[in-house]
Amino acid sequence: MNQNEALTQLKNLWEDMHGPDFIWQVVALAVCLGLALLFSNWWEKRLKESAAGLGKNNARLGYVSTRLAFPLTGLLLTGLALPLLAPFIKVNLLKLAVPLFTSLALVRVIIFVLYSSFPKARWLAPWGRIISTVIWFWLALYITDLAPFVIDALASVQFSLGHQQMNLWMVLHGALTVLLTIIAALWVAGLIENRLMRMAQVDLNLRTVAVRFTKTLLTLLAILISLPLVGIDITAFSVFTGALGVGLGFGLQKIASSYVSGFIILLDRSIRIGNIIQIDDSAGEKSIGEVSKITTRYTVLKHAGGTEFIVPNEILISSTVQNQTYSNTRLRLATTIGVAYDSDLDLVSRLMIEAAKTQPRVLAEPPPRVALTQFADSAINLELGFWIDDPVNGKGNILSDINFTIWRAFKANGVEIPFPQREVRILNGNTQAA
Repeated sequence: MNQNEALTQLKNLWEDMHGPDFIWQVVALAVCLGLALLFSNWWEKRLKESAAGLGKNNARLGYVSTRLAFPLTGLLLTGLALPLLAPFIKVNLLKLAVPLFTSLALVRVIIFVLYSSFPKARWLAPWGRIISTVIWFWLALYITDLAPFVIDALASVQFSLGHQQMNLWMVLHGALTVLLTIIAALWVAGLIENRLMRMAQVDLNLRTVAVRFTKTLLTLLAILISLPLVGIDITAFSVFTGALGVGLGFGLQKIASSYVSGFIILLDRSIRIGNIIQIDDSAGEKSIGEVSKITTRYTVLKHAGGTEFIVPNEILISSTVQNQTYSNTRLRLATTIGVAYDSDLDLVSRLMIEAAKTQPRVLAEPPPRVALTQFADSAINLELGFWIDDPVNGKGNILSDINFTIWRAFKANGVEIPFPQREVRILNGNTQAA
């Protein structure tokens, strides 16, 4: 269909709107839409009932079929209605509906490809409908040969950016080209990321650095390549890049520092995912937890209680970080218990060591040991020290289990855990504390 045919079809449609046949066309199109909607709902319900027995690939095909059921059914019903109604009424509205159904089917295929290429992209969920609407609208214009009229109208809106003469069509075309190029670059980066993350022999931090660097490089190349393709001179953005440089120098230096620090952390491997670290901030508060995620701007620490700390990478570089699992995952824990002065210390030591050995997480080598730490006022303080190699599973839980076991063993063997006591003597009517 050329431009003249498109104009003729629109003219005929406008004339039909003033005639009695237009109502019957609307009714016929509504019937096609209703039947297509009923069929798509029935098909989706049927697939949901049998979804438990579908494999991963079959589930994807089922999702595609549910997305394409409505436009393809509408296209089929409209195509059947055209030859049946053409001898009786004008069918210009139905002729226009055919390319619209076709473009809607193409859009849903494109959106499915995007979801398959970027399964972890959170931005697709809120922007999916907007992207599909824009693509459907533009495909409908191209299929109906109405796009040249829209392009000419957009190109007539001209303005200048520096020494570069631009128009609204150039800007929109450039934005779309940049967007598609970036999506293609991120898709390639996703393939590279999947390949790198399967290389278990390479350190995880190095793989993360390679992934971040690949995404940044491909995105930058996509922008540098796509802008000249639409006739936009890159030097036209010199004002913007100058303002960005001033912003980095004054207001964004913290953000830039965090990004640079993130690459340093990933490269020197001083902090790895799974490490147990502790950070003291300027206010004296302590942030301790397991490193669950390292990005180029921040690091996520997950506390044993479930709280997550988001720490800018700049703090990790400029502060002293206590890494409990830097060279190895072994960690020494200790619990202190006071016993009475008349207790059999050899028995008490044996009971405490046996309580530690009953826990499967306690390492046999080095073995648990008991040390006499202090002759206190009311008790003899003994410290039980032991080693574990899985601090990510928690420290408080194993300390609690050992303390409970010691308490039961002490009660079974008559070992007393004393508490502070005071004697009050009354002499000559005066109260004194002895």
